[in-house]
Amino acid sequence: MPDTETSTVSQTSQVLREVPPLTYPPELPVAEHRREIADALRDHQVVIVAGETGSGKTTQLPKICLELGRGRVERIGHTQPRRLAARTVAQRIAEEVGLPLGDLVGYQVRFQEQLGERTAVKLMTDGILLSEMQRDRDLRQYDTLIIDEAHERSLNIDFILGYLKRLLPRRPDLKVLVTSATIDVARFSEHFNDAPVIEVSGRSYPVTTHYLPRDSSDAEDLLRQVASVVKEVQAGRHGEPGDMLVFLSGERDIRDVARQLRGAPGLDVLPLYARLSQGEQARVFGRGSARGLRVVLSTNVAETSVTVPGIRFVIDPGEARISRYSYRTRVQRLPIEPISRASADQRRGRCGRVGPGVCLRLYTEEDYLNRPEFTDPEIKRSNLAAVVLQMLQLGLGNIARFPFLEPPDSRLIRDGYRLLDELGAVNSKEQLTRLGRRMAAFPIDPALSRMVLAAQEFSVLPEMLVIASALSIQDPRERPADRQSQADQAHARFADPRSDFMSLVNLWRYYEEQRQELSENKLRKLCKKEYLSWLRMREWRDVHRQISIACRSQGLKPALALSEETDYAGVHRALLTGLLGNIAQQDERREYLAARNRRLQLFPGSVVYRKPPKWLVAGEIVETQRVYARSAAAIEPQWLMQVNPALLKHQYYEPRWQREQGRVVAWRRTTLFGLTISDRVAVHYAKIDAPLCREILIREGLIAGRWSKPPAFLKHNLRLQREVEDLESRARRRDLLVDEETLFRFYDEYLPETATNTTSLLAWLKDHEDRSRLLKLRRDQLLTRDPGALTDAFPDALDWEGQRYRLSYQFAPGKEADGVSITVPLGLLNRLPRFRLQWLVPGILREKCVALVKGLPKPLRKQMVPVPDWVDRALAHMEPTDEPLTEALGAALKAVGGPRIVAEDWPLSEIDDYYRINLRVVDEKGKLLAQGRDVDALISEFQEATRRQLSTTEGNSPARSGLLAWDFPELAREYAFRQAGVDILAYPALKDGGDSADIALFDYPGEALLAHRRGLARLLILSLKPAFRDIRKRFLKDNEAALLFAALDVSREALLDEVLPTLALNASGLRSEDCRDKQSFDDARAQLSRNVITVANELEVQLKNTLVAMGEALQVLHRHAGQYREAKADMTSQRRYLLSGAGLFGKDSDTLRHYPRYAKAMVVRAERLAANYRKDQEHQATLAALEAPMAALLAEVPGAAQLSPSLYDYQTMLQELRVSLFAQHLGTSRPVSVKRLNAQWTRVDVWCRKTLGRLPEEE
Repeated sequence: MPDTETSTVSQTSQVLREVPPLTYPPELPVAEHRREIADALRDHQVVIVAGETGSGKTTQLPKICLELGRGRVERIGHTQPRRLAARTVAQRIAEEVGLPLGDLVGYQVRFQEQLGERTAVKLMTDGILLSEMQRDRDLRQYDTLIIDEAHERSLNIDFILGYLKRLLPRRPDLKVLVTSATIDVARFSEHFNDAPVIEVSGRSYPVTTHYLPRDSSDAEDLLRQVASVVKEVQAGRHGEPGDMLVFLSGERDIRDVARQLRGAPGLDVLPLYARLSQGEQARVFGRGSARGLRVVLSTNVAETSVTVPGIRFVIDPGEARISRYSYRTRVQRLPIEPISRASADQRRGRCGRVGPGVCLRLYTEEDYLNRPEFTDPEIKRSNLAAVVLQMLQLGLGNIARFPFLEPPDSRLIRDGYRLLDELGAVNSKEQLTRLGRRMAAFPIDPALSRMVLAAQEFSVLPEMLVIASALSIQDPRERPADRQSQADQAHARFADPRSDFMSLVNLWRYYEEQRQELSENKLRKLCKKEYLSWLRMREWRDVHRQISIACRSQGLKPALALSEETDYAGVHRALLTGLLGNIAQQDERREYLAARNRRLQLFPGSVVYRKPPKWLVAGEIVETQRVYARSAAAIEPQWLMQVNPALLKHQYYEPRWQREQGRVVAWRRTTLFGLTISDRVAVHYAKIDAPLCREILIREGLIAGRWSKPPAFLKHNLRLQREVEDLESRARRRDLLVDEETLFRFYDEYLPETATNTTSLLAWLKDHEDRSRLLKLRRDQLLTRDPGALTDAFPDALDWEGQRYRLSYQFAPGKEADGVSITVPLGLLNRLPRFRLQWLVPGILREKCVALVKGLPKPLRKQMVPVPDWVDRALAHMEPTDEPLTEALGAALKAVGGPRIVAEDWPLSEIDDYYRINLRVVDEKGKLLAQGRDVDALISEFQEATRRQLSTTEGNSPARSGLLAWDFPELAREYAFRQAGVDILAYPALKDGGDSADIALFDYPGEALLAHRRGLARLLILSLKPAFRDIRKRFLKDNEAALLFAALDVSREALLDEVLPTLALNASGLRSEDCRDKQSFDDARAQLSRNVITVANELEVQLKNTLVAMGEALQVLHRHAGQYREAKADMTSQRRYLLSGAGLFGKDSDTLRHYPRYAKAMVVRAERLAANYRKDQEHQATLAALEAPMAALLAEVPGAAQLSPSLYDYQTMLQELRVSLFAQHLGTSRPVSVKRLNAQWTRVDVWCRKTLGRLPEEE
């Protein structure tokens, strides 16, 4: 129970004690009722005496009992709620009887007693009487008990009154006096079978009550109103000014009001609350130091506990902070609530003691009348674990049937049992365990006693005695309101940044060291300097001694001193045994979620406040405006696993098969009071759910084949299963292999119930050799029907030009590798039959063709109904080749009577991915490098990688660099070699190296041809180096040309870099001849030497005329500043093309002689823009559509026009079409039209496929 105290039951003297003559102060009201009280006590076993503070009942009742002959053999026990009251009352009575304290009158409080054999009247705290009940069940040492201040209705008082209710029938000789303020005395009388009630009126003056309703419900407004009323009283607005007692709900409100009144002249503001130091309390009760009207700002401690002298005015806001325990959240709440009428009357009675008083209530009279009559007793709003433990220890039976004045809520009782169960003090039958009996022997809260007992197990008993005793008293660290920062700084030296509990240990260690060295006087001064309460430090030591004594009674042997180094984990693991419900975890919002879904915050005074831990344990969880964790410490969640395993909740999820271990495991999530303290811990699941493990073994280990080292029967079964699955993937059907349930039934029929993992299954197989034979499947058991002849329709490989490419199949719609996949080593990409891949395999070809035809535009599709029949007729005319499937299909359909289908009609982008082969590129070790259905993109992606492979060839590679002349053998068109186990075909060619020529290996014939032409040009220039040096110096070097270059933004040097190679090829006659040996090169060099000057002069004239015309066109365009932007941009693009490498390199002399005319057409176009702009826009759109595919091809294969006569002609035709559209009068060198250009592009398209092995980009 709270505040139970140990007591040594003294043996009372059997000699009759002598009592001196007794007198009664006549000014005390109780003296007038002395005879009435004595008569009632003589005639009744229980008497209720009601009277206000100051009536004298506390000091005079023991004398009345003595006068009646009580206490002559046994004692008169007189209980007080507080130790101070027990000592002071004993001293006062001893003075009145004229004997020293400890003679006829003595006292006993925790850690202190003054008693003798002659002591007849024993003053004590109610906690002392409770502890004596454990050793003296019938309280035989007393013949009379006075239970004082019963109106406070503390847990101790209610328990004592209930205990006496049961005891009195067994002790008819025992007399009981119950004293109370005039609060609910009828309940006390009724409790003791209508015991007589004697009311003793105190001496008082009339009190006037005024109701001053609040201005608002806001708390801050209320405090401002309080301060305002104080000033009104001072100003005399409510009568003659006098000392004031102001009731406030807590220390914070007291500080706020004091701050508002600070500095007000004529007022002496004095706080009064329980945590106040003795010196500050003394100011309240002394009168000599008052600097004006005293304003005592007090909590409800001044209602009944203490009497403040000289009060004339009471200011009552009508609120108090009431401690309430929530059994749902296990939080000690401290809400501010309206006080009861009885409490309001008690407050009112605090004035009028020295003269007429005034009570100013800051609420309405109606509000007062509607309030509950009495405050709930403590037993209805407290944690009852200590009460339950005490009653179980005393053998008092079920708490629900115990005769309390008012029975506690059954939910509070159940909560008390639950808490004791969590502490291990009771079993499932709500009986005390051995641990519970040991806990009950300690005079502290059950949670603290549990921690002390656990500390022995963790070898941290000395530290836990310090912590437990500290938590049993008020914090000895003082924080005076006016010196808080200094106090915090002084206390910081003891702080452990991890734990408030360890900070207490540090403080204790320091204090003990000082106590050993200093005198008591010096120690007092040190405490004052360090902002430590001397009395509370002494009390701390006393409680420590008392718990140590209890430890020894339980066989524990606490060390005399703390160890040098403290075991942090051990201390806090011991703490957790008693504070398990006070754990909390920081969430992602950096707030704390505590047990039972409580949200809380760290108390700002905690040492861990600045660096909050992920997990913490709190000494207490208190709710004021917010829910706070006080006295907190960082903990590790794994410590919680062993505190009380019975409280842990385990949840198992995601049971899964472990291939390597051959068993089923699941994740385990462990929670404590709703907090996850451990998660994703893999555990063997067979002990939790064996049937499910057996099922997973069958489905995953046997059917799915996830077994690291499968036995022979399973290897056989899986091989058959894969064969059938492969047939399904090829045929794109999922009805050949029996379903999983059929296979499950097969295994389920033979496997024993104990087979939950591979180990148990293998053990079962080992017992009987024929069991393995039973588990072998036949092929027909796996097939639902005859698969037919699928092998030819879905072959394992594609054979092409002596190379075999492996094919694989997957039936996985939507997946990357769905359909047919072809695996190609990196070194064979250049030999891959790209268009042959469009034909797929026989088993899919017909289906793909049907899809293509169904995707044609409706006018075409309607001419071929039904589509499958048309496709079948077309396929009869088709054989897979390396040409586009759509071309072959279109030609075949036309051949069987279908319509003409052009390339743009085919729905290539709309058919399913399944109809495009999946290309898998692997390295020499078979590792997948990339895969996809865009074959051209993959080939482009790996061009550089293939070149790197080519560059690492060894042996007779023709590759060379730094060539200045033809001094090497004939250059072969192909070069085959083997690398990393793969046959690779490459294409050697000359390559322009800038200042020299190189021989390099290329992936594609087309690329080799392009590079070879530029390489030849470079080698020719190097062979006639002086001549070309002179040409470079004089070519287009005059002033006019310089001005034109500047106006047209053309670089002369860049132009010559394209002109000189073109000059070399044209003058040597090599444009259309593929020179690959020294003789051919020497012949070309000789012709170049003869013709170079003549051809250079002609070319210079042609380009000079072209530049002049382009300059004229530019001048005309400048006159249209800000207009015709599209047309200007188009002509700029045309000009740049004609003067670029694409427009110059490789162009023959016949083509170049037309360039001046193309430029003149630009002049005519510029001059006609203003008059024909709309027509110009139409022509420009026509040209853009024709140039787009060419631009795409040249972007992919720069210089392709040098290889393709059809593309070369297309470029020339485009320029002629421009002349025809914009300057028709200049004439064209050949018939030209849009139709002719479209026909020419078809020829370019065919050349691209045949020569380059690729298609231009599709629109």
